[in-house]
Amino acid sequence: MNRFRELFEEARVEVYDYFDRSIRRLPRDKEGLIKIVGVGLDDNDVDAFRHAYVSGVFTQEYGEKTAEILGLLNEYDPIGQSSNSADPRSRNMDLWNNRVGRKYGGKTSGRKGLLKLIHQALKAGELITDLKDPRKFSGKTTPPKRMAKPIIALQKSKSGRVEMYFDLLKRVSMTREELVSSIQSGAYSGYSIKIIRGVETPVSKHDGKTGNNIG
Repeated sequence: MNRFRELFEEARVEVYDYFDRSIRRLPRDKEGLIKIVGVGLDDNDVDAFRHAYVSGVFTQEYGEKTAEILGLLNEYDPIGQSSNSADPRSRNMDLWNNRVGRKYGGKTSGRKGLLKLIHQALKAGELITDLKDPRKFSGKTTPPKRMAKPIIALQKSKSGRVEMYFDLLKRVSMTREELVSSIQSGAYSGYSIKIIRGVETPVSKHDGKTGNNIG
C-alpha cells in the first residue's frame, strides 16, 4: 500500500499547512515544525478537516467508490497514524467527514480548490468537529468482504500504460505480469486479458458499468 501511504502523507502535510496558515496555529515540536501526530489533532476541527481533505484527494485520484472503500479500510487498518476508530463516536465522526470530502473531491480536480471547499464546509458547519455532535453517519460502516471487481490501477508509466495494480479486498499490489497470471489462473473472474500494443493487458469484462473498469 506504499502509494496510498505516500498520497496520505502528501495530503496530510498539505492540509496541516493550510489549516495552520488559514484557520489557526497548530502545535509545533521543539524545532518549530508542525506536529503531524499528538495532542490537539484528534476528534476536533483539524481532525475533521484532515479526514475530509484526505478523502477528497483520494476521490480525485481514484474515484469516489475506491475512496469510500479505502476510508473504511483505514478505520480498521490505518494507512497513517491518525485513527482513533476504537471509539464509535470517533468512527462516526471520521466516516461522516470522509463522505463530505468525497462529495467535494468529486466536484474539483485541483487540490487548492478542494482545500477551499473543505474550508467552506467547515465554516458552514457541514463537518462534524466534536464527538458530542448528535448527527449520525448513515452510510456503509464496514469494508466490503466481496467484490466482483476489486482491482484498481495504482501506477502508470509515462506512456499511460498501467504498471501496478491494487486489490482493494486483499490489500495487495501486483505488477501487470502478476495480475495477468492471476487472471489466467482463474483468480479474478471479472477480468480478462487482451493484447494491447503487443502486451498482455488486464481488462475489465464488459458489464455496462463505468465505475469498476481498470484505468
